[in-house]
Amino acid sequence: MVIEKDKTFLDFLKLVSPGTSLRNVIDDILRSDLGALIVFDSKELQDQNLFEGGFRINSRFTSQKLFELCKMDGAIIVSQDLKRILYANVLMTPGTTASSIETGTRHKAAERTAKQAHTFVIAISERRKKTTLYHGASRYYLKSTEELIRSITSNLQLLEKQREILNDNLANLNILEMSELVSVSDVCQVIQRSEMILKISESMKRNFTELGKEGSIMYMRYREILKGVEKTENEVVRDYTSIPLKRAKTLLTNLTFEGLLETESIARLIVEKSLEETVSPKGYRFLSHLVLSAKEMSQIIKLNKNIDNILKADSSSLEPILKNRSSDTYEKIRKLREQILNGKIIC
Repeated sequence: MVIEKDKTFLDFLKLVSPGTSLRNVIDDILRSDLGALIVFDSKELQDQNLFEGGFRINSRFTSQKLFELCKMDGAIIVSQDLKRILYANVLMTPGTTASSIETGTRHKAAERTAKQAHTFVIAISERRKKTTLYHGASRYYLKSTEELIRSITSNLQLLEKQREILNDNLANLNILEMSELVSVSDVCQVIQRSEMILKISESMKRNFTELGKEGSIMYMRYREILKGVEKTENEVVRDYTSIPLKRAKTLLTNLTFEGLLETESIARLIVEKSLEETVSPKGYRFLSHLVLSAKEMSQIIKLNKNIDNILKADSSSLEPILKNRSSDTYEKIRKLREQILNGKIIC
């Protein structure tokens, strides 16, 4: 079986997470002071004859069988779905035109094979007691379960702190919006914290993938912290900027952590105003708390221009958009404003 073109490194990383058959083999090899080279089959591997010698097995994959075969010096080739062991004790012969930063023979062959055959290769170092993963041009050291748990725990604590700050900033922004006292600085603080949380969470995805089922409880905590953050950021951006949301998100994604620390950068790129200027939201975030369709929200905002006019509007002005629901919606808008001023609504 050949590798699917759209298969990513993370797809393969799942195969070596703690508790999987392949990870058990890797751990056994390291404990036995052995080295190994495990190559996943691909069309390019076969078409370009990137290996020679050894012998064809084509047997059902078992962790015990793979471990025993890894005791030999040559490489092992397994099917892309890891259901079969195809070849054992083979010599990998990738071309030298594929660059490699590795020095050891095994790891140099692994890196060049991954690049030339567009496949996934696992190199286990007998001397360094480390496992290196190669996928195309990517290179990654496999972490121990203990290392992953420490890293995730530390990042979760950081995320929780950032979420607390974001909630405080949102509560402050809510009051200011109802009082017509919002400054660009207040808006940028919310965008800043939201984007920091999203960037930190993105950097954690690989660790969770690598940890597999061992990280399920921590992943639930992670999801709870992230709940609503991206939605809130999108609504704040739509409320306060004239540039398209997709463009604004691209600009934020391209900002480094250092760039995010400067709210002036966010003000210039996203809001296109100075930090001291006062602004009024269009009302997307406010109206998202009501039972309205996206079309109805857009029509209300187009009619009233900003949240100040929405709050001052009467039910008759909503009649053309909401028909027989205008009075009920007007009452909900009034109650929502009261709840926000009383601190009952955070985001």
